[in-house]
Amino acid sequence: MNRRLISTGSPFEKQAGYSRAVVQGEWCFVSGTTGYDYATMEMPESIEDQTRNCLATIDAALREAGFEMADVVRARYHVTDAAYVDLVFPVLGEVFGEIRPAATMTVCGLNRPEMKVEIEVTALRRDRAQ
Repeated sequence: MNRRLISTGSPFEKQAGYSRAVVQGEWCFVSGTTGYDYATMEMPESIEDQTRNCLATIDAALREAGFEMADVVRARYHVTDAAYVDLVFPVLGEVFGEIRPAATMTVCGLNRPEMKVEIEVTALRRDRAQ
């Protein structure tokens, strides 16, 4: 079974030695993704915009790997302040409201001060006939 590595071109990937996503068989594992716009390496100020950027980067990685957001079965959300939870929930609901993966949210520190949210997902390719 071949392993396929997906990259966004983020300088963090090479520096820290990881892939944005790894495809192994019918599974796709997407690394923790922060709110950077990886084309410009700019980070928006608002938690909502950072969350949207996370989800857009994850969606692009999944699509490149041949998956869809609807294939996500597990999500892990990390925010740097408990006050962000109620701001992030509606943005997550826009994407995952019907998908409803098993999920966990933690409040923790992240690698850089501008990072307010990090999202990691695991996807299992669905039978497209369903």
